[in-house]
Amino acid sequence: MTLRTERGTYRVGGMMMLRQGWVLVLGVLAMCALYTTVPRLAMTFMARQIPLHPPADSLVESTFDLTQGIEVRQQLLPTTKGVTFRPAYLAVGIRVDQSGRLYGTPQRSGTYVTPIGICVGQSCQEQPLTLIVHGNVPWEPRELTFPGQMGTPLDSEIGVNGGPPGVVPTFTVTDYARLPAGVTIGPDGHVGGVPAAAGISEVPVRICVAGNCAGVVVRLIVV
Repeated sequence: MTLRTERGTYRVGGMMMLRQGWVLVLGVLAMCALYTTVPRLAMTFMARQIPLHPPADSLVESTFDLTQGIEVRQQLLPTTKGVTFRPAYLAVGIRVDQSGRLYGTPQRSGTYVTPIGICVGQSCQEQPLTLIVHGNVPWEPRELTFPGQMGTPLDSEIGVNGGPPGVVPTFTVTDYARLPAGVTIGPDGHVGGVPAAAGISEVPVRICVAGNCAGVVVRLIVV
């Protein structure tokens, strides 16, 4: 293209076309950058907004031993945070609420396997929960007094007579301040540790056998 004026003739077509070409290249580059950025932002937003599915194994424990006629006081423990449960009827007299609390009183012995809904946000999946309801078989502690010597390791356990066959009792210290220094009582009833001082201690312990629980006092005599 040639521009003619009173002062002379000028060729401007090449420069104008060169400028238009650069504008076109910059426009294409901007569109490419936008194309690659927008999907990433959208995926990041969706990942933050859409909750993940709960894992296949969402419970620390999925089998519970219960006793017919004894009120249930159990709590489902999820393996991840932010989990809720779909309220449901689990067995005769037993229900679960949104927090995972098992409540009610078993009315009939037997084994009940029921799928429960475990949810993270709006995403839920089912996992089987097993409730074994035993007949009411009486039990009693076998040993509650343990002698020991200061500086010598203890190796004893609290025993239980009776209860449903095959059910393992659980033991919970309800006041750890009563334990003598250096001594422990585990959830399996094992009395261990190394007594650090002489004296007589009376430690409250809760024993449960298939949900049938009672409080006892364990006496430790250290000389």
